[in-house]
Amino acid sequence: MPASSQSRAVAWLFARPWRLSAFAGFGAFLTILLLTIANAADVAPLLIAPFGASCALVFGAPASPLAQPYNVVGGHLVTAACGLLVTTCIGSSPIAIALGVGIAISAMLPTDTLHPPAGANPIVIAFAHSGRPFLVAPILTGAAFIVICSSLFHRHVTGHSYKLNLLRRGQ
Repeated sequence: MPASSQSRAVAWLFARPWRLSAFAGFGAFLTILLLTIANAADVAPLLIAPFGASCALVFGAPASPLAQPYNVVGGHLVTAACGLLVTTCIGSSPIAIALGVGIAISAMLPTDTLHPPAGANPIVIAFAHSGRPFLVAPILTGAAFIVICSSLFHRHVTGHSYKLNLLRRGQ
């Protein structure tokens, strides 16, 4: 490798936030591992695919408005409720699934709970034929667990702190 290419490669390597990237990946790993262990132990059904995307936000972009505790918990609850409402009323057809996602996104905006990973909850609910208990486990329990893990992780590892106001998002 020519010297100029090598120096560019070395500069690129050192310019990347590797430490923060490793921390974000490790925090997400720990959180999903704990949810998976609890899920496998039949403690409660706590693992759904959207939680992986939630971890990407809360660990990878903790300062994002979309990664705040109110958004994570509220977004998952609002979208799951919308998904349950639609599937209860009209079943799990392709139209119902699409309608559930559309209504869920529309409901997150005025409630100020926008959390993109939660937009998948109506799809999960339709495919799993979930009922009202789904709102408690995995939705509420799992989302709250992600918030608690990310809050503790960031406080002790990265130094980031959330505004832990679950009643109203701080401005």
